[in-house]
Amino acid sequence: MKKLNYPPIHLAAVAAAFGAMVCLIFAPAEAIESARYGLSLCAELIVPSLLPFFAASALLVRLQVPALLGALLAPLAGKLWGVSGAGASAFLSGICGGYPLGAQTVAEMYENRQLSKPEAERLLAFCNNSGPSFCIGVIGSGVFGNYRAGIALYAIHILSAALVGVLFRAKTASAPPLQAEQPPPFSAAFVVAIRQSVSAVLSVCGFVVCFCVLAGLMESLGVFGAAAEMISGLFHADKSSVHAFLTGLLELGSGIGRLRGLPPSAALFSLAAFLTGWGGLSVQFQTSAVLSETELSLRRHLIGRVLSGVISALLALLIGKKLFPPG
Repeated sequence: MKKLNYPPIHLAAVAAAFGAMVCLIFAPAEAIESARYGLSLCAELIVPSLLPFFAASALLVRLQVPALLGALLAPLAGKLWGVSGAGASAFLSGICGGYPLGAQTVAEMYENRQLSKPEAERLLAFCNNSGPSFCIGVIGSGVFGNYRAGIALYAIHILSAALVGVLFRAKTASAPPLQAEQPPPFSAAFVVAIRQSVSAVLSVCGFVVCFCVLAGLMESLGVFGAAAEMISGLFHADKSSVHAFLTGLLELGSGIGRLRGLPPSAALFSLAAFLTGWGGLSVQFQTSAVLSETELSLRRHLIGRVLSGVISALLALLIGKKLFPPG
């Protein structure tokens, strides 16, 4: 019988899946409650905010609208980021629709031969961002009780993404996009756009629920509590804020939700900005799923999200001192 040689990363994944299964067996109540929270998050926020944008974006891509926008945005996009105007329209989709619409738009454009592979992978570093509804509504009004803080956070988020795009700017001019095909009839494009958008949103919701359950299990096992205790002791930080940070590293919505009720401060505003820029491990998996049927690499997206989080946190710390003066 032939011996199977599994790579270490595969063995680690198997061990993690087995551990999760054991936790689900011995902590079913916590898993059910976490799944219920994830489903409510999807019903109240994810589906209403993402599905219309997903459908509209997919329809516009199939009707070759990015090619029209490309002619208008090409000069600015070329100078700033070294990408075509069509690529800049993906950036606009990302900052308007939220995670992971930017990556979905890039994948759609690449599959429809409107972007070359090098340009698409550069775009992934900075075009997949949080949307205004989450920054202004959830974080600004919901967490800080101040919509102006949400507007400031959204502006910081856009500026950080633009700066990351400059850092990833090509040294040479971007290659012209591949020749786009003749657009299909509106009825056919509409049906395909709706079908793919529903599938994409269901995928996003699946990841959100799974990561909410994972965070809930780690909470019930005391992993987050112990880690928060250790980190807060080392850095003399607020334990609740550290707990929210650790949760947000996994799933953005859950981490931001844990910031509610904490006293507003520049540090807390900076923490929210970092989590929004990073997006959570859940967003990275969502993006990976969006790109799974393409040849595009996720590497630049991961680097871009870390850079966006760090830049956002630094800018938010400066602005937060004016929004939330000490004392």
